[in-house]
Amino acid sequence: MTNASFITSLLVAGGIALGGFFPGYYYYKTRFDMRTVTVKGLAEQDVKADLGVWNIRFQSADNGLSVAKNNIEAQEKTIRTFLKDAGFTDNEIIIQGLGMQDAYADSYRDRNSIPARYTLTQTLTVRSDKVDLIAKTYPKIGDLVSNGVNLGGYGNGVSYLFTGINAIKPAMLKKATQNARKAADEFAKNSQSKVGDIRSANQGVFSILPREDIPDQSEREQINKKVRVVSTVEYYLN
Repeated sequence: MTNASFITSLLVAGGIALGGFFPGYYYYKTRFDMRTVTVKGLAEQDVKADLGVWNIRFQSADNGLSVAKNNIEAQEKTIRTFLKDAGFTDNEIIIQGLGMQDAYADSYRDRNSIPARYTLTQTLTVRSDKVDLIAKTYPKIGDLVSNGVNLGGYGNGVSYLFTGINAIKPAMLKKATQNARKAADEFAKNSQSKVGDIRSANQGVFSILPREDIPDQSEREQINKKVRVVSTVEYYLN
């Protein structure tokens, strides 16, 4: 290799080495100059459901369609009377669509083994902010059975909802941010630093949880609930 070629090779190799060194150096220096800490702040608040949705599903079966229809209409009247006597208004009682099954429509079934050709299904829904009244009345649903109502299995039940989350969001976010700042201050104290301004923040997702952890009972089945939010905040450290 000639002297000129050797010198050229050294220059190229040196350029590649420096090209790899400086980006890494400046990246490290930038990270060193911009010290930050990321912390999480928790806020929780106990709330009470402000809306109840109660589905009452009932059915009627008979070989005569008109007989089945008359029977389900009679059951509807019985349920309405039960609910109005309990204290609910007509505006809080909503009738859902009527469903019908014709067992003869199944060509593979033996008609002689079918107890009733027609099965009609109906649902009344109570939608009310009287959650305490729903909770008081719901256990008495057995009275409907005693009065001839044939309650269907799937679809019955009460859901308690909390719809006022937007009203409590600002105060909860403020509390979560304050708790995050306390965590950052504690970290800074242990690392001989001072907390600066916020570099970035994520308010997190608001979750509605049951206030009590009751086995086999979901959040929607409980009137008393707990709202939780976890905010993530990144602070500069001085």
